[in-house]
Parts: sequence; C-alpha cells; structure tokens
Amino acid sequence: MFGNKTIGIIIPAYRVEKQIGKVIAKIPDFVDKIIIVNDASTDRTTEIIRRMNNSKILLIEHKKNQGVGGAMKSGFRKAIELNIDIVVKVDGDNQMDINYLPALITPIIENYADYTKGNRFLDSKDLVQMPFQRFLGNLFLTFITKVASGYWHIFDSQNGYLAISLDTLKKIDLDKLDNYYFFENSMLININIFEARVADIFIPARYLDEKSSLKISKVLWYFPCKLLKGLILRIYYKYIFFDLSPIVVFLLCGLFLFFPGLFFGLFIWVKTLKTHIPTPTGTIILALLPIMIGFQLILQALVLEITQSSRIKGLRYSLEEMDILIKKYT
Repeated sequence: MFGNKTIGIIIPAYRVEKQIGKVIAKIPDFVDKIIIVNDASTDRTTEIIRRMNNSKILLIEHKKNQGVGGAMKSGFRKAIELNIDIVVKVDGDNQMDINYLPALITPIIENYADYTKGNRFLDSKDLVQMPFQRFLGNLFLTFITKVASGYWHIFDSQNGYLAISLDTLKKIDLDKLDNYYFFENSMLININIFEARVADIFIPARYLDEKSSLKISKVLWYFPCKLLKGLILRIYYKYIFFDLSPIVVFLLCGLFLFFPGLFFGLFIWVKTLKTHIPTPTGTIILALLPIMIGFQLILQALVLEITQSSRIKGLRYSLEEMDILIKKYT
C-alpha cells in the first residue's frame, strides 16, 4: 500500500523475454498486485514470469494477440474485480522508469487528479533522447488529441505511463477503448465525457536500443481518422446526450454556415475562372457572410471548450513540490 491505497500494476507483455524480468525486479514493495497480461507472445515470456515465483504476480494469458489496448482491458477488468484503488500501466519493455511511480500516483492519492500520465516534453535536456521520428509524431498527435479529447492542457498524448483511480476506471466502458496504438488517446477521449481530472507528471524520456514502431503512415492516416470519430462521439455524449450545452449549439450552427458558404464560394470562383464573367459584389458577399459568421461561431465553441477544460485540469507540480508530497508517504 501507498498512502493507505492499494496499488496495482498492469504490464501488457508481448515478446519481452529479455526485459520482463528487469521490469518486475524494479517494482517497489508497496505495490500490492502485479497483473501481467501475456498477449500471445511467441517467445519465452511466460516461462520467465512463472520462474520468478513472485506471490504478487497474477498472470493472464491471451491465446490470440489483442494489442496493447486489448491486454490493458483484460488487466483493467481483473483490477476492478480485485478492487485495487489505483491502477498503473507499465510496459514490459523496460522503457518506463519505475522510480517515478510515486510521482505518478501521489496526485490521485491527494485527490488532485483522477488520472495521471507521464510527460516527456517538460524537460528539453531529456527530450533529446527521443528518436526524431517519434518526436515529430508525438507533436502532431498531441495537438490533434487535444482537439479530440477536450484536454487542452495535456501534452505528450502518446505517453503510455499512466495511473487511474478505481472510481474513474469503473466509469469507463472498456469495450469502447481501442485495442492497438490508439489506446492512450481513446482513454483520454472516454474519461473526458465524465470530466475526469487529468494531470501531466514530468517523467524523462528513456530510450534504450528499441526502434520506434510509430510509422509516419499510421500517424498521418490511422490516428486522424480515429481521433475524428472519437471527437464526434465525445461531442455527442458529453454535449448532447448527457447535457445539451451551448457549445454544441455554437458548433453546429457554425458548421452549418461555414461549409455551405465555403462550397458556394468555391463554386462561384470556379465559374468565374471558366466564364471570365466578373462575379457581382452581392454574390461575393452572399458567400463570404456565412463563412465569416460560421467561423466566429466555431471559434466561440472552441473558446468555451478550452474554458471548460480548465475546470477539469489536474494540478501541475514542480519537482520540488512533488518531492514534498511523496515524502508524506515514504
């Protein structure tokens, strides 16, 4: 236990026979349960885990590979069944520094956040360790994830080092979480629907010899499509289904005016190019007016969304403040 809270770690493991032993060995004594989900590994991962003979380990075996999200969902269900107060995700590839575990869970214990995640972008010195391709991908994904999730204060959205309270975890429809690369993003989108407080925690970038599996093609196609779908669902559930908000009124009216005006403007522009006949001023105004009004309404919806996001922002601590809080429990 840590701060009178039971702590559980979920480790999604896939072909990590060289790293899994090191990860488990570094887990501190205050962790009550280690849930390892072997996601149909084809190497000796299971054999090594069983050989460790650790009474805290609970091994879940997947017969078919379900992706990191699928593994986490199995782990989440077991954590809920065991009634673990705070659940932490730690990858099995030894890329996450276990020493920062107290910093990750303390804001939840102090009731300043419901969900915490690592942020590698808070220190420029450590950031240079991040592979350049991964760095660019994270910058792009962070911005579009802000839009889709509604958490405008968070950064490094792809960071998989995260912790969540049991009460928050129980509110999530686990079946709606993504099974693969989009898992962390889908978590943020889903917990925003019920306004869970999210805090970024400084955790330095740490890369060994691992090659990034984040492909530019996936960043440019797979993620934006998923995020657009997530944005639409979040707006529907949060601002229409559960509470008819002025945000959705401004947004829908803005979209209804902006895009028809844009298409009409393009139509008359192309027509003018083909016929070489000047377009009357009134027709131009007829195209510009809905574009300008629609843009203003969309912008107003965005401002309201960002303002509302500040209400569900977890506190951000300096390293000195975090050290003081952690010392209360150690």
